[in-house]
Amino acid sequence: MKGNFAAIVLVLLGSFFLLNNLELIDISLFQLFRVWWPLILIVVGIMLFFAPDGRNRK
Repeated sequence: MKGNFAAIVLVLLGSFFLLNNLELIDISLFQLFRVWWPLILIVVGIMLFFAPDGRNRK
């Protein structure tokens, strides 16, 4: 899941920058981050909660 998450983030980030460079959207990444930073913390916390802990449960 960790590798899939990184791939998804890279695709979304690349798409965002491409759309911004083509002037199809006009959004400042700084303003977006300034408003939505708590959501990033929540998502990371949920990912840590559901991540496997590496122990073999039998």
